[in-house]
Amino acid sequence: MAKVGPQGMLLVWVSLLLALCLQVMPLADVWLMWRPDWLGLMLIYWCVSAPQRVGVMHGFVLGLLLDLIEGSPLGQNALTLSLLAFLCALVYQRLRAYSLVQQAVLVFVLLGLVQLVEQWLQTIFGPFSIHLAFLLPSLIGAVLWPWLFTMLQALRRRLSVI
Repeated sequence: MAKVGPQGMLLVWVSLLLALCLQVMPLADVWLMWRPDWLGLMLIYWCVSAPQRVGVMHGFVLGLLLDLIEGSPLGQNALTLSLLAFLCALVYQRLRAYSLVQQAVLVFVLLGLVQLVEQWLQTIFGPFSIHLAFLLPSLIGAVLWPWLFTMLQALRRRLSVI
């Protein structure tokens, strides 16, 4: 197992915090349903690329931060992001072996499952609407996955960390 210095973990946390900022960036109400799940995508990338370093605890901490920023019930996003990190830990070897298109399909399934759990939690905690538009961020995330994966792989190679 390769040793990861402080520079590698700094890259992980900076990218995850940047994704958190993109996740909570204010948008018009019309555009909110088109925002991809940036935090979920970044968490999937790091759970697949460095599974020995990034896992369920990262998802839980980032979910708590997202809960605090959004003002949602404490633990809702922590649960969903922890679930996402756990599912990625289950399938990371398979995901690495797939082509980028197959990875994008699996990313859609993973993000869709997490969005489904989030929708279910929203029905418990308050007002909700039942329609399939909640899967739109998952679809957009799957379309963005090949670009994001390639960009982050090139960045990791260039910095030669992790």
